[in-house]
Amino acid sequence: MDRLLLVLGEGGHTAEILILADLLGDGYEYAYLLVEGDELSARRIRRPGPIYHVPRVREKAHNLPRDVWRTLRCAWRSWQALGRCRPRAVISSGPGMAVPVCLLARLRGTSVIYVETGSRVRRLSLSGRLVYPFADLFFVQWPELCRRYPRAIYAGRLC
Repeated sequence: MDRLLLVLGEGGHTAEILILADLLGDGYEYAYLLVEGDELSARRIRRPGPIYHVPRVREKAHNLPRDVWRTLRCAWRSWQALGRCRPRAVISSGPGMAVPVCLLARLRGTSVIYVETGSRVRRLSLSGRLVYPFADLFFVQWPELCRRYPRAIYAGRLC
């Protein structure tokens, strides 16, 4: 059975990806990647699977050297999680940690499926703009985005 690594951000990102997991059903094994300290998202998981934690990429108050350091730490821990999990695909809706995780997955030969968060109607998020060029599948939840991003696939709203 294929394993999927679901990248859960906090709040709406988690809700969207967990709804997607419910839609995908029991035909997969699931694993989860969460930021350290995000116990709320961990409690919302309905389909069992291992949970991996990575450091948060950015804090609310941006500090470039600290953000770079955090991103490198996140990338290292993501690399370790990908090695342990060995997923067939990584699925994300774009929290900050999505970029290093998706890039490293791609470098490992793992498929990257990105679902732009439903809150983005006219323009992709920063994570979406960074992942768009190399994602194997890139879904948007608003048809208007398909005009600006021709490789994007509109398949309706998740919530």
